[in-house]
Amino acid sequence: MNNVKVFVLMAGLTALLVALGGAFGGSTGATVMVGVSALMNLGMYWGSSSMVLRAYGARTVSAAEAPELYAMVDRLRQRAGLPMPTVAIAPSAQPNAFATGRNPEHAVVCVTEGLMRLMGREELEGVIAHELAHIKNRDMLLQTIAATMAGAITNVAQFGFLFGGASDDEEGSNPIVAIGMMILAPIAAMVLQMAISRQREFKADRVGAEITGRPLGLANALRRLEAGANAMPMHVSPAMAPLAQVNPFGGGALRGVAKLFSTHPPTEERVARLEELAR
Repeated sequence: MNNVKVFVLMAGLTALLVALGGAFGGSTGATVMVGVSALMNLGMYWGSSSMVLRAYGARTVSAAEAPELYAMVDRLRQRAGLPMPTVAIAPSAQPNAFATGRNPEHAVVCVTEGLMRLMGREELEGVIAHELAHIKNRDMLLQTIAATMAGAITNVAQFGFLFGGASDDEEGSNPIVAIGMMILAPIAAMVLQMAISRQREFKADRVGAEITGRPLGLANALRRLEAGANAMPMHVSPAMAPLAQVNPFGGGALRGVAKLFSTHPPTEERVARLEELAR
């Protein structure tokens, strides 16, 4: 069911991008946007890991440089049935982690310096297992593509606003429709992108708990991760926020409509699901 939801949401992002192109350029504009979407996804397929590492200021490390971390990742990835990923460390005091890469054979698991200082062994294993679950589920590429498409939709809408909205050729759409798309499309794209991110976090929590066999280790880590994010927000591009294990900008509990614009599910809901899994 989680996979079906994500498929529908990704289809919605693609349809929105195509509709936006059609609103500004008729069938020609829609065709161009299909091509743009394909090119963006191809570019992200090959360059997502290096782009994300640069955004977080992270560096890759060897087994000699971080022996305990490297050994922990190696042990857990064997339990997950995955190839050994590249291990990286980001120079941030905030405890957090993320995974990136185009596939399990070219994956990266990155933790922050703050995470290594503040987490106990069982909690750190839970965090790393969660990121390995993202790799197993191929979430890191999916979320990067979703972020890129949402950004493209916003840029196209802004371009249309600056240069006069819909084209005036015979295939062009109604200017009123185009203006509506300029306003609503970026909002809809953000809602869809955030929904994709939340669904993948729930699944990674469950699979990560299965990898370690200790759901409560991850549950306790999530509580501490959120407290750390609220105390010391991270300086990183908002487009990269969905990749982190908890929202790197903090913000605390969200309710009602605000949840639609959240990159991550409420931590208390994630913890409750893990505690139920433990029972």
